Amino acid sequence: MTAGIGNARQGTRVGEAPAGSIPSPRSAADAYRVSDDQLHRARMVVARNSADPDDLRSLLDMLGLISSSPDLPPPVSR
Repeated sequence: MTAGIGNARQGTRVGEAPAGSIPSPRSAADAYRVSDDQLHRARMVVARNSADPDDLRSLLDMLGLISSSPDLPPPVSR
């Protein structure tokens, strides 16, 4: 047998995806769930690229990162 690329699953644990693999599709219930870090990074990108506080508020609301009503939670949740 010649030396070659080898098995892509070599060295992985049971139930663990190999490095560089395609992540599994997200369900509809997971579509609006993001990590705290993702939420923070998204808000920071929007803040850096907004023209003024009103623009920032509008963009965050459009992206579901803040609620349009103070009584309701934002659509994107952790």
